[in-house]
Amino acid sequence: MFSGWEWIVILIIVILVFGVGRLGKLGADLGEGIRAFRKGLSGDDEPKDEEKKA
Repeated sequence: MFSGWEWIVILIIVILVFGVGRLGKLGADLGEGIRAFRKGLSGDDEPKDEEKKA
């Protein structure tokens, strides 16, 4: 398993390779994907609402 210093070095390398801006966008996209996945699991789909109205 990695120690604390090894995680810090890995984090620094990832930031240097991808950049802070791209990592922030990746985090936002990941959060949006997780929200959509949870919404799909709960069954709150818009097409079902439209079918009920029709």
